[in-house]
Amino acid sequence: MKMQEVKTSELLDNVAKQLKEINEVQAPEWSKFVKTGAGRERPPVSQDWWYIRSASILRKIYILGPIGTNKLKVKYGGNKNMGHKPERFYPASGKIIRTILQQLEAAGLIEKTKKGTHHGRILTPKGSSLLNKKWQDTKHPLKKED
Repeated sequence: MKMQEVKTSELLDNVAKQLKEINEVQAPEWSKFVKTGAGRERPPVSQDWWYIRSASILRKIYILGPIGTNKLKVKYGGNKNMGHKPERFYPASGKIIRTILQQLEAAGLIEKTKKGTHHGRILTPKGSSLLNKKWQDTKHPLKKED
């Protein structure tokens, strides 16, 4: 079984609950008021969106790593409604992604690395064990339930 085969919403909820307990990963005061990108009309409604986004970034690093801020901005970006004009792609907020990456790095879950010509961040053993434990706890859609 691969990480991609697990139901993502359940996995992210489990990892987000675990990240709330880590002191280094805290939502900044300004996170209540910001949009997640220029393509969005309003800020997120969920109270714990910061932790869910952190868990999602952790999962993306696990799958795609080494990966940096610019590629994550593209992954989390989206089309902006331009009214009667055609939609246009806008990347996600770099400040949010950078801050989350710094917090995860301070918690010891990711680290900077260079793999060939690719610079970016990868999971540390602590980060991959956190994801693997929560991955095992998540109900697999193909697994038979008792």
